[in-house]
Amino acid sequence: IRLKFLNDTEEVAVARPEDTVGILKSKYFPGQESQMKLIYRGQLLQDQARTLRSLRITDNCVIHCHRSRGTTAATPALPEPGPAGPAAPGLPLGGGTLMVPTVMVVLALGWYFRINYRQLFTAPATVSLIGVTVLVTFLAFGVY
Repeated sequence: IRLKFLNDTEEVAVARPEDTVGILKSKYFPGQESQMKLIYRGQLLQDQARTLRSLRITDNCVIHCHRSRGTTAATPALPEPGPAGPAAPGLPLGGGTLMVPTVMVVLALGWYFRINYRQLFTAPATVSLIGVTVLVTFLAFGVY
């Protein structure tokens, strides 16, 4: 297995398919197990008891390693919620979540101004507005 770090350095780790994530951390990051975050195929490997075989980690796979900041006695680490843990309060809004509604509102405003202030819109501006509307419509329906 190749362990790849944020500074693009790599280290080769020798592990067996029946080794767990916890064993891998303790073998290659002794004393830093709680600070190391292992990521495979975009998924954070949180379950320390999962075997490499069950995660489909095979020969020459790349696991990305990130060392989080160390914790001191004054600032204890918060326990990470497991899969059965309570959901975080609030809405999980990312940039991509609001992109389609934002574009739709901007297009609606464009059409509002085109209809109510038509003297300000030239023929190329109207054709461009129609083209952008068609493009966004195809993209929105193509994604969903």
